[in-house]
Amino acid sequence: MSHAPTSLIDPPEFQIALIGGGPRGAGVLERLGANIPELWRSGARIVIHVIDPHPAGPGRIWRFAQSPLLKLNSMAADVTMFTDESSTIEGPVRPGPSLIEWAGLVNAGDIAIPRVDARLRQEIENLSPASFPTRRLQSLYLSWFFADAVGLLPETVTVDVHRASAVETVDDGPTHRILLDDGASITADIVLYSLGHTGTEAEPEHADLIDFARRRELFYLPPAFTADADTRPIVPGQRVIVRGMGLAAVDLTVLLTEGRGGRFDRGNDGVLRYTASGLEPRLYFGSRRGVPYHSKISSTLVGEKPEARYFTPAIARSLEETLPALDLGVDVWPLIAKDMLWGYYRELFTGHPDRVESSWDSFARAFDRLDPRALLLASPHAEVHDSTPRGHAVPSSDDLASDDTLLARDAQAFVDLVEASVAFADDRLFLPELDRPLGAALVADPGELQDLVRDYIRTDLALRTRPEHSATLGLFIALLTSLFTLSDIIDSPKWTAQSRVRDIHGWWLGYFSFIASGPPAHRLEELVALSEAGVVEFLGAGIWVEADEDAGIFRAGSATTPVTVTASALVDARLPPTAISRSDNELLRSLVASGAGLEEVVTDGAFSASTGRLSVRQLDTRILGAGGEHSSRLYAIGPYTNSPFVGAFSRPRTNAISFRENDKVARAILRRLSELAEEGGLDTPARPAEATRPAHPALID
Repeated sequence: MSHAPTSLIDPPEFQIALIGGGPRGAGVLERLGANIPELWRSGARIVIHVIDPHPAGPGRIWRFAQSPLLKLNSMAADVTMFTDESSTIEGPVRPGPSLIEWAGLVNAGDIAIPRVDARLRQEIENLSPASFPTRRLQSLYLSWFFADAVGLLPETVTVDVHRASAVETVDDGPTHRILLDDGASITADIVLYSLGHTGTEAEPEHADLIDFARRRELFYLPPAFTADADTRPIVPGQRVIVRGMGLAAVDLTVLLTEGRGGRFDRGNDGVLRYTASGLEPRLYFGSRRGVPYHSKISSTLVGEKPEARYFTPAIARSLEETLPALDLGVDVWPLIAKDMLWGYYRELFTGHPDRVESSWDSFARAFDRLDPRALLLASPHAEVHDSTPRGHAVPSSDDLASDDTLLARDAQAFVDLVEASVAFADDRLFLPELDRPLGAALVADPGELQDLVRDYIRTDLALRTRPEHSATLGLFIALLTSLFTLSDIIDSPKWTAQSRVRDIHGWWLGYFSFIASGPPAHRLEELVALSEAGVVEFLGAGIWVEADEDAGIFRAGSATTPVTVTASALVDARLPPTAISRSDNELLRSLVASGAGLEEVVTDGAFSASTGRLSVRQLDTRILGAGGEHSSRLYAIGPYTNSPFVGAFSRPRTNAISFRENDKVARAILRRLSELAEEGGLDTPARPAEATRPAHPALID
């Protein structure tokens, strides 16, 4: 797709290559168009090459050609690709429709889309702000966004889409030559890597399991993007151990149950039940926590407006400026945790005074006095004492030796405060139980364990969906606000190497996802129905898996029960770790192998480790080469870099981190392109005219 030249003699051209045409690449394309009127003063033409084997806009993850059963884990009102009045960016804000607004424009006939099947047409017509859209619908929105971004470019800019994979980037001196897997090559002055999520070569544990499964003729699926995995070898009735209970496990469950002809129906009693098709396997679920991610929240706030108190931008800057070194677990996480509890209880007290037995002012005064670190220990159950996946939520015992008595006192004071002030047990939030709901429970009876997990899921669903439990939304907003605040100092050089690997690139995002980025509520209700139908069985927390060589079978158990199970199939239902030197993406591996890129290694004192991520300069995302210099022509964004990453699209009016980075890199590219034009003597005072927003049909492939 391109704009026709305006004269018979074409002016000089500069070439930009966007390697990866998914939502991030499309977002940068939109930002390039928004910033060109200000930053591109040359009379030269620009050709933007978008390189992706999948359709531009949706990319691989959101491509149209996937199961119609798979959904976003965000509501339609919470998805946008456009900047808005909340965006703190240098470039111009260009608002546009969120997903729900876009669907309304489609229904009104103001936006044209290609012909779609009846099922998808009905989804668009019935979409509500609280709907969880299918990925196919999101694909339509992203295709339209890409076409819209192209349509806003001035006539001096051409976009060429290449449906191929880039396999290598060759430095040809003043330019880079990009080799494609179809044999073609592209020459570019500036290259942006926007590859999105990538996989990795198998780690030793997974390689051993692959080898074991091959030798014993079993099925093993290592960490992967479950929606893309080939699960056809899993046969009806086969016993499958599933290690992991996050979003990848949800996708797997959908494809192996409803995707194989099963049906969910709600009875007159309001209970959801599952009718099996007979083609389903038998799924045994376990994980570190032993429970699924918390569902998305559908309640609304009714209390006082949420606001950060203990971890504000000012406090974050003060920590960075005054502390000699930063450790997330010691210096920041306790403050985030206290803000989470503040957000929760403030909404509970101010929004639901009938559910509490004291005033908010009284509770807040007592809460203010508590040491934030103590709140990470506070639990009415002595055996539950850790509120992070790996025990790094609080300083080590050596760090606390001088004041552990005071922390224990404050922890008990918080327990007493909550139990005296909050009327109902289900409303009492303690962080250790939130993160480790099964605690140290030991259940000998498998049936009792199933009841325990099902009851937990039902209770959690009530807390996340019913209007009287909107305090969980206060918790969510506090955690999301803290994530945005943390992103402002995440590139500080003061972070210790150990904290950067262990915390920032370790448990923190996993903890955030468990609390705030779970599946739609109905998926967990379906999980309960599958359990009651005997298709799913829960194994408990602290799952372990082994390859039993003697029996030629997989074996699994957990810390929750002495019962073990065996199976002929094992699925590691989680995303592969980031490790660009072992990436399954040939282009990333070649970038590191050639020395043009560098896998980030952090070190201080005796600790040194790789984060697995591509090292880029935070100022403008220029890639750091093996020689220690940042390239002036190679840029990179996405989850495989050491820049903050919280998704390619965002909730409206949240000053999205990804949109800020899109604008930052687009402006950096245009400034560098202008420098190249000046060096070539092509600088002129001419400025492209502002574009108007035409209507563009979506592109489906």
